[in-house]
Amino acid sequence: MRKLLLSGVCSLIVGMATAQVPLKVMTFNIRYNNPDDSLNAWPHRKDKVASEVLFLGAHTLGVQEALNDQMQDLQQQLPQYKSIGVGRDDGKTKGEFSAIFYDTTRLQLLKSETFWLSETPAVAGKIGWDGACTRIVTWGKFKDKKTNKLFFHFNTHFDHMGKIARRESAKFLLQQVHHIAGNVPAIITGDFNAIPSDEPIQIIMNPNDPLHLTDSKAISETPHFGPIGTFNGWQAAEREPQPIDYIFLKGKFQILKHASISPTWEGRYASDHFAVYTELLMK
Repeated sequence: MRKLLLSGVCSLIVGMATAQVPLKVMTFNIRYNNPDDSLNAWPHRKDKVASEVLFLGAHTLGVQEALNDQMQDLQQQLPQYKSIGVGRDDGKTKGEFSAIFYDTTRLQLLKSETFWLSETPAVAGKIGWDGACTRIVTWGKFKDKKTNKLFFHFNTHFDHMGKIARRESAKFLLQQVHHIAGNVPAIITGDFNAIPSDEPIQIIMNPNDPLHLTDSKAISETPHFGPIGTFNGWQAAEREPQPIDYIFLKGKFQILKHASISPTWEGRYASDHFAVYTELLMK
């Protein structure tokens, strides 16, 4: 009887521990492969980007500005990861990806799609509203192998010029997250090209909107670590004291840690943006 009781207690403890394994989430604008970047060009940085991902042990990672050759390079250096996403210009390999890499030892992909941030979201290559570029959202539905919980991950990159495009993209993103994810928890990552006081972020975080999202940094149990601004522009310090890269949430999460990751190698960064990282539990 005593052995049975001890066995039951041990099983309960193991079960509780398993249920509390944090999910590590990362978003990273890796800067497109531009030869004009000289010593900051992709061939000199690809090892650094991959090493950040591996060191932090991200289970799911949203990347922005990744061109097809960069996707292939990262895939080679991240062997336990797979990726989802398409090039924004043709829905295949042309143009920048807003892709998601996921750790196959931890996550099982159930479904994935990409839609365009425009008046015709199913049409590849369409520029929305007053935008300067084609913009997309890639999403995946995942099962956490450790906890058996389901969640969605949406990843995007808002336009850098069009104010109307950013505003309408924010509204449409909220609608799509609600439509696609429903009551299932969702993580939304990306470069939103907007600081917290700008209209797109105000729309996304509007508490009066039942579809609003929560900034993971705002509810982190451990104070935010690292720079507040997330764009460095290859300079010695961040160019803007406020973030433009975010990890937003829909649903009930417990945020254990939140950080902007800003290492340098002989004074050089892995990208002109800092990666944003969080560890969370799905309640």
